[in-house]
Amino acid sequence: MLYGALDRHASPIEPALRTLITVRVSQINWCRFCVDVNAATALKRGVAEEKLLAIAAFADSTLFSAREKAALAYAGAMTYTDRHPSAQEFAKLHEHFSDDAIIELTALIAFQNLSSKFNAALEVPPQGFCAIAPALARDDETA
Repeated sequence: MLYGALDRHASPIEPALRTLITVRVSQINWCRFCVDVNAATALKRGVAEEKLLAIAAFADSTLFSAREKAALAYAGAMTYTDRHPSAQEFAKLHEHFSDDAIIELTALIAFQNLSSKFNAALEVPPQGFCAIAPALARDDETA
């Protein structure tokens, strides 16, 4: 029910971006099941395979808009345990999102962290929803 409240038609965050965020958080948390299901959803929502495959390197990619980069950077800052969202990241968010949208982004990222950490800890396996998911299942940010 909580995810349904965050993934609704009236959200100030477009469906493709919501899904990119859930894929990235799942990837960071090494949740192969969540990457699988969220990548399948992303493709259904019109996200190109090329973009999904580049998600770990979004900051340096021309495939992502400034709005997407701001949201994905915020997702990383919330998800990596050695980071915290910076004033600069919040300034970038405010260039693209209202206060209400930032609150919703925060809730979505927190929810996906709960879900992906839970599933990863229990080693829930991918179910084959998305053919390219195995290539996404690692967090290659440092590679």
